[in-house]
Amino acid sequence: MKAASLTVDNVSWGQSRSAPLILKSTSFHLEAGRVMGVVGANGAGKTTLLRMIYRHARPLSGTVEVGGEEIWAMSPRACARKIAAVLQEQPNDFALSVRDVVSLGRIPHRQGFGALSKRCAEAVDASLTRMELSDLADRAFGTLSGGERQRTMVARALAQEPSVLVLDEPTNHLDIRHQLEVLKLIGDLEVTIVTSLHDLNMAASVCDDILLLHRGEQIAFGPPTDVLTSDRVAKAFGVHTKVETLSVSDRQHLTFDLHTSDTGPNP
Repeated sequence: MKAASLTVDNVSWGQSRSAPLILKSTSFHLEAGRVMGVVGANGAGKTTLLRMIYRHARPLSGTVEVGGEEIWAMSPRACARKIAAVLQEQPNDFALSVRDVVSLGRIPHRQGFGALSKRCAEAVDASLTRMELSDLADRAFGTLSGGERQRTMVARALAQEPSVLVLDEPTNHLDIRHQLEVLKLIGDLEVTIVTSLHDLNMAASVCDDILLLHRGEQIAFGPPTDVLTSDRVAKAFGVHTKVETLSVSDRQHLTFDLHTSDTGPNP
């Protein structure tokens, strides 16, 4: 597994070429091994962008490249060896063990439907170990806690040995403890990561770069301190924002005023 750069150049998407665009011209270059957070209010286009990055939705315009290769020029199997995704909604009724679920990540690498090769089995074991799931490997997936299920789905993605990992709201529906677990694993992974997050302070603490979207338009891309300014957050979220720098960590901390901003999104 080797991290690769991600280049999104002038991508846009809508239901059809005659329909209004849900995501308008968006461009950024993410260096290999960096963590990028995609933030914006509901309806900003975050999930639409992620779907284009993991090849679920084809852009109406523009290109998506991983390590300099356009993903739509690859076969689906080849792309699945480069990009893995963990989505918001997790199945909870899998009649499979944790190991079985993680083994699904090896499908892009397998030939035929026989038993896992030694190489695949090693990748599955490594992913279970990395996500601290070895003791749960034989447990039924449906009996796991929310945090354990999330770690299992990340382990499945890691078993693909991708260069880019896409996480769509990885802390959604998790309690504080499990949110902290997910944040720790994001920081420890050695791949290029693109993740959508609702919590701006969380995004500022774990992401190297931030892409800020508003009503389908790109507002800014760059380090959190450059992107998450009071004016930009007010425009994107419709709230007055105060940005402070924490003296101990040198990280940003944002506080919000419930009085809506005139420049914010429609209610």
